[in-house]
Amino acid sequence: MVPPDSVLGVIPTWVALYPLALIAFGTAGFILYHRVFRLILLGRTADRFDQPIRRIVGAIPLIFGQSKVLQRVSLRRDLAGLAHFFIFWGFLSFTASYVVFIFGDAAWSQFSETILSDTGVRVAAIYLDLLATIFLVVLAWAAIRRWVATPRRLSFDLTQKWESAIILLLIAGLMLLSILAEAMYVASGGDGPTEAAIVGGALGNALSSMGLSAELANALHAVSWWGHVVIILGFAVYIPMSKHIHLVGAPLSFVFRSLEAPGTLSTPLDLETAEVFGAANVRDFTQKQLLDGYACAVCGRCTEVCPANISGKTLSPMHIAENLKEHLLEVGPGTARGNGSHDDAKPLIGPWIGQEALWDCLTCGACVQECPVGVEHIDLIVDMRRNLTMERAEIPETGMNALMSMEQRGHPWRGTTYTRTDWAEGLDVPTLAQHPTAEVLFWVGCTAALEKRSQSVARSMASVLKRAGVDFAILGDEEGCTGDPARRMGNEYLYQIMAQQNIEIFTRYDVKKIVTTCPHCFNTIKNEYPHLGGNYQVLHYSEFVADLIAEGKLKPLVTIDTTLTYHDSCYLGRHNGVYEAPRKIAEAIPGLELREMERCRDRGFCCGAGGGHMWMEESRGRRINHIRTDQFLETGGDTVGVSCPFCLQMFEEGIESSDSAPEGTRAKDLLELLDESLGPS
Repeated sequence: MVPPDSVLGVIPTWVALYPLALIAFGTAGFILYHRVFRLILLGRTADRFDQPIRRIVGAIPLIFGQSKVLQRVSLRRDLAGLAHFFIFWGFLSFTASYVVFIFGDAAWSQFSETILSDTGVRVAAIYLDLLATIFLVVLAWAAIRRWVATPRRLSFDLTQKWESAIILLLIAGLMLLSILAEAMYVASGGDGPTEAAIVGGALGNALSSMGLSAELANALHAVSWWGHVVIILGFAVYIPMSKHIHLVGAPLSFVFRSLEAPGTLSTPLDLETAEVFGAANVRDFTQKQLLDGYACAVCGRCTEVCPANISGKTLSPMHIAENLKEHLLEVGPGTARGNGSHDDAKPLIGPWIGQEALWDCLTCGACVQECPVGVEHIDLIVDMRRNLTMERAEIPETGMNALMSMEQRGHPWRGTTYTRTDWAEGLDVPTLAQHPTAEVLFWVGCTAALEKRSQSVARSMASVLKRAGVDFAILGDEEGCTGDPARRMGNEYLYQIMAQQNIEIFTRYDVKKIVTTCPHCFNTIKNEYPHLGGNYQVLHYSEFVADLIAEGKLKPLVTIDTTLTYHDSCYLGRHNGVYEAPRKIAEAIPGLELREMERCRDRGFCCGAGGGHMWMEESRGRRINHIRTDQFLETGGDTVGVSCPFCLQMFEEGIESSDSAPEGTRAKDLLELLDESLGPS
């Protein structure tokens, strides 16, 4: 857009423009500091400044490639991601054009042609002109989608639809004024490379041929140009005060993202000296957690895929992040001035975030996987659980019973009569005390050792290892719970005690390689024990056994005629990326036909047992494992295959409770099927 030479023929354009810009951008910076950065800095310092090159390079495809936004386009056929990608790059394009064609050319009319050349300006004029036209089409589609054919996820944003309307109107105004300014410039007889604008040029020529005078066109050009500038400057001031602050928050969120496996929780190492356990007030949260509230685009994608929300419970991951930001805006300014109180005078948990919602979370990671702006919901929720559990002792009764059992018996299975080694009776399985030089420690886990149905999986694992000639041993009575249930339910102190006890045992036996049957144990020992000094090679059995099959050490021969639908455990798949190994085991079994659910792999659906819910009752709505069981039954498979003891129990109960499950429908761990296919030992 070519700037007008002056305002009312008296004041040079740049003389009026630059003071206005200085006022607008100065105001925006003031608001940004006081409303955003000053409040974020109230949080605890997060260790997110390490590996800066990796952080920045890794953030490039997330920010500029919009990879998290576009993942829905290919996998879910949701055109909103493609529209957002277009709007994002359109935003960057027009921002660059403002620097060159508005602020540059206003000060020196030859600025754009000098840095871009005549040809470059022509190309830019055509590009921006067409972009503005396409933008208007996309905005019309977006308006229809949000207010007419509204998808479920946009229905969660009940309080801020007006902000979306303002943004759509402002962008539409910019595009219309951009085209109109070009048209009026052409109609007024203006020349130069910007005449190349296709739509604006055609409109200007048409208006000129219809009798629009050059004087009127010149006046309308000035009005259009200045209208454009006013909206730009208004945008700068409005964005820091709206939910569209995610334009600033999201890139920072990606740069300061966790570099660990998705299922890894942060580990506070100051429990003995901490003034408060967990997080309940703004100063308790990390700066990254407070930043996440500003990064949140309030798009509803996380809530749309949340199994708890889908099943009718109160949890909305989107509102967890958004309400933390609103609470920060409520109490943060006073805290920053030294007038805020670090107590429950204006509590977060209760008025802004309900306890029930926090306990609904399965820590399955669907929200984090889906979030297009890098919000880390699980750490946020677990930190608040830590406060409820350790600071207030406010935890559902069934969860409290499991924690008491862990404290008193070393495991969460209250009421079991089994010992750690009953499952191995008659199998001649050595312990590390008997065979301290074993190459592999088979970590059995509480569930496989102490829960009757899951003991079959432990026996199958021992059988498979023996058939493959693996030099292994178990800990037997020395094995304790990894502490994972306590950690996910918020008792970080108990978790660290149990973890350190296990690490001491591993150190005593010089353990280097561990194989587990439980994805939760696998995730905890592999990803979280290193925080406490425990570093080992940890494999889930599916990885280990798939390699044994590939090496020819295991040869399934017995045909098992079954149609198997495989269920991806959240802590094996989404949190640790293990998808192919279990399927390779299934494909190696003769006669087995493998099927997939619609929700599979990283789009899988939780069985309902994560986040401590193996021992906690669901608050309301439909049982999550019943929903997942129905998803399995829709495939027509007669067997649902799992590689997690929690999933096994959830599907067994789901099938038993279902009125539509055909006779003979069953849940089996892949190890059980493999052991059967290997034939008599």
